[in-house]
Amino acid sequence: MTDFDKMSRRDFFTISGKAGLATVMASAVGINFGMVQVAEAAVGKGKVTPFRFAILTDAHLFSQADHKFDAMLAKAVDDVNSMSPMPDFVLYCGDIAQNGTADQLEKGKKILSKLKMPIHFIPGEHDWYLDMGAAWRGNFGAPTWSFDHKGVHFIGMNSILVKDFWTPAGLSAKERMGVMEMLESPIAGPWGVQAEQLDWLKKDVKNLSPDTPVVVFTHSPLWDYYPRWNFQTSDAPEIREILSKFERVMSFHGHVHQTLYNKIGNMGSVGTLSTSWPWPYPDIKLPYPQYQMNRSDPGNFEDGEGSQFIDLESNFTGTHHYQPFGDMLTPTMKNGFKV
Repeated sequence: MTDFDKMSRRDFFTISGKAGLATVMASAVGINFGMVQVAEAAVGKGKVTPFRFAILTDAHLFSQADHKFDAMLAKAVDDVNSMSPMPDFVLYCGDIAQNGTADQLEKGKKILSKLKMPIHFIPGEHDWYLDMGAAWRGNFGAPTWSFDHKGVHFIGMNSILVKDFWTPAGLSAKERMGVMEMLESPIAGPWGVQAEQLDWLKKDVKNLSPDTPVVVFTHSPLWDYYPRWNFQTSDAPEIREILSKFERVMSFHGHVHQTLYNKIGNMGSVGTLSTSWPWPYPDIKLPYPQYQMNRSDPGNFEDGEGSQFIDLESNFTGTHHYQPFGDMLTPTMKNGFKV
């Protein structure tokens, strides 16, 4: 029996308090998740039919009625519906809820139902750990999926899975959710997609030709942005290796609540704006500082949030456009940037 197995609930929270229990907003996902396996994709060896898709993420809705985050998600929905041309579909990159409760997820589903185009979902840690994804799956379906659209292969994965830390500590569902709301994840440790999804990904792309355009969505970044805040995915190197056979891969993620770009090998990664609040940038040197947004105005609670859309061209180059609520884009990003 390990020391952790012997740990009492009181001891557990004494340690977690010292580790930063007061810091909230970040986290994980669970086990026993459904996955959508698609048939062999009929993409590659041809041009992309140009189209647009949009991304919304990180609403962090609370249970109280008429919370300001409700209105901000609704505003983002209106912004997407007002785009011209309209997106073919929307991708939601996780953290609809703040505490994973059924009412929070249902509230988000109701607001997002106002979109005039289809929407696909992946979960964030705040959506998952109260009931290990039961309410999320009931509202939004399988958290792992792929589909083909106009010559592009799209992949969504659940990137916030951790090993069971709650059973040995005897935690309740609410206590487990409280641990997973910590930014640094000091108790649960780094999360990832885990072995089952890695196997699924290998099978999903096995028969795709290297010239297939691939776009992948995860809640957390597929590179080690800032592990101290859990701005990473533990098995990102394995994901990048599986996708390394393709000529180009675009990766989009939520979780960081800020504009961000990075490139590793054949994969370009883009961070997305939330509709709740902006995170400050960690004190590190970013590889592409020109894609860092201006510091948000503390007097304007909508500044630093918004939506985003991507225009894909026939040669599978994409122009990423941030659509902020406030004026926080640098000149480099005003007219979009290539990914």
